Amino acid sequence: MEIANIGEFGLIDRLTQDIKPNNQSTKYGVGDDCAVLHYPDSEVLVTTDMLMEGVHFDLTYITLQHLGYKSAMVNISDIFAMNGTPRQMTVSLALSKRFTVEDIEQFYVGLRAACDKWGVDIVGGDTTSSYTGLAISITCIGEARKEDIVYRNGAKETDLVCVSGDLGAAYMGLQLLEREKSVYYQMVEEAKKKGKPAPDFQPDFAGKEYLLQRQLKTEARGDIIQKLREAGIHPTSMMDISDGLSSELMHICKQSQVGCRIFEKQLPIDYQTAVMAEELNMNVTTCALNGGEDYELLFTVPIGDHEKIQQIEDVKLIGHITNASLGHVLVTRDDQEFELKAQGWNPLSNSNAK
Repeated sequence: MEIANIGEFGLIDRLTQDIKPNNQSTKYGVGDDCAVLHYPDSEVLVTTDMLMEGVHFDLTYITLQHLGYKSAMVNISDIFAMNGTPRQMTVSLALSKRFTVEDIEQFYVGLRAACDKWGVDIVGGDTTSSYTGLAISITCIGEARKEDIVYRNGAKETDLVCVSGDLGAAYMGLQLLEREKSVYYQMVEEAKKKGKPAPDFQPDFAGKEYLLQRQLKTEARGDIIQKLREAGIHPTSMMDISDGLSSELMHICKQSQVGCRIFEKQLPIDYQTAVMAEELNMNVTTCALNGGEDYELLFTVPIGDHEKIQQIEDVKLIGHITNASLGHVLVTRDDQEFELKAQGWNPLSNSNAK
């Protein structure tokens, strides 16, 4: 069905007709000029992300359902990165004529699955037309007690630097998808030259399923936030890893006015990530430091929490905070020291322009 057949409000009604609020702070959601929210005893956290077709995602290899899931999760992740609890979400879409009603319903299937996982209410948004493809703008609203909020500027000398999960897998998943896309397009071009139809193509993903999952089905690490709370650990600084570990760590150091020392041998890297990096002749440490889209949590804790941190599954200690005068140091496996540089994803760089 063409979207024009039911119009903007018909589409909104179809996508949101059975959405019912689950949070007490949601007084009124979809259906009026504004949502009505009430937070009597908490600070309100607000984060917004834009995702542009051709810059942040490629519909050649991500389904609209996976895209909806990922779009929600990357925003939910920001709330967790402040040690908050996500509560509400608004969703705005700019759509070109190539999208049908059923396409956007699939997007909402993924979006709602992510929201349902973390108890987030969809309370509004907007839809409009686009001449250049799909644009997605999502705002997530959360809450936290004032004393619980964790900023990027709280890291102190001797604090331990920790990360959740593993690093570089999402980037390797992207490289895998781009490689197979390139192979397919080459086959199509060769077929055109010979006057033949486009060939059947089965991408080579065997044994690399984890990498695809990390790229296509992003997960916000609310489970780690819960484990930290249960252990009585309050991070001194924290952020999620969207642009790459090196860039995020430099943000924390800059805002906290400290230095850092991290150890290559401590970086958590999955076996499939290492195998894929070798296959593509890439340095796996570089991928782990700069790849981006891991959406793991990077945080610092007081040195007194060392034993507690070691007891938490899926959290790895990778270094410590130092005086700013000592700089930002990566210690390699053979004990050489290099200056750590922020080489992660930069959405405004010329190389990312399409």
